[in-house]
Amino acid sequence: MSKTSLLCQRQLLQYMADGGFYSGQWLAEQLGVSRTAVANYLHELKQHGLEVFSVKGRGYKLAQAIQLLDATRIKHLQTAGSAQILVQHITDSTNCQLLQRLQGRHELEPGSVIVAEAQSAGRGRRGRTWYSPFGTNLYFSCYWRLEQGIPAAMGLSLAIGLAVCRLLQQYYQLDAKVKWPNDIYVNGKKLAGVLVELSGTLDAGCDVVIGIGLNVGMPEQSKQHIEQPYTDLRTESSQQVDRNLLVVELQRQVVTVLQEFNVAGFAAFIAEFNQNDLYANQPVYLMAKPSISGICRGVDKQGGIIIETSQSTEVHYGGELSLRAGG
Repeated sequence: MSKTSLLCQRQLLQYMADGGFYSGQWLAEQLGVSRTAVANYLHELKQHGLEVFSVKGRGYKLAQAIQLLDATRIKHLQTAGSAQILVQHITDSTNCQLLQRLQGRHELEPGSVIVAEAQSAGRGRRGRTWYSPFGTNLYFSCYWRLEQGIPAAMGLSLAIGLAVCRLLQQYYQLDAKVKWPNDIYVNGKKLAGVLVELSGTLDAGCDVVIGIGLNVGMPEQSKQHIEQPYTDLRTESSQQVDRNLLVVELQRQVVTVLQEFNVAGFAAFIAEFNQNDLYANQPVYLMAKPSISGICRGVDKQGGIIIETSQSTEVHYGGELSLRAGG
């Protein structure tokens, strides 16, 4: 996308952000472009999941008011000494963007963050697609460095899940829980997910890219793209959600947890995880090799899931966890 197109899209959305009707002719005059160009810009945005209505005689309107990410306001909200937060319009994946910077040997300060309005190739765990509609949620990636190497990252996704829970509990008074190994749930529905990617060696320091997708206001059409139960902040909280403030507070919570993790690893988070475990003491099924059913008994000091069966107690470090059907 050219810089001109990007700028016009941003200007167009600034006019339409309140969710009111605007005629194509008026929008074209404000941007200094043709009505066809306005229609094309809106079509491109619709391709990225933004819901736009067109009504003959009234013009265009967004399905719901949106708040655009604002790099200047984000910087103003940050405390002195905080690492940079870079705001992108539409990107492939915020994790990919950070990994590309590392591969290009860009100097990154630990705690640096990239956020985007939309992702064209958002990624979840195990290669799944992360649906990333425009301007409604949070697509957030943070860089960190673990000098102890890749083995020191055991349990990191759970610790980051707890950082998200702290934010949701403290700022939105939500009873957020972590679903092992990388999801955050509220009222039995997924609200956020974590994807941790590592670059390094076993015996030397490694670079860490931590991706967080957090649902703020999922559009109605999301049901066509997501197969599991989900929810968002606007549904669960009565508070007004300021996406720019949310970015700043999420960076602060994540960096705080990473600093704690650097000192003691996941062992420092065991008690907190067990207090916020979605499936604590419930019958679960772990799809792994081999699969196992039993009672969820929390995690060990490396973040492995502890499952008590009728024969023994086992610890597993990989697989997909779910409630066991029929108890």
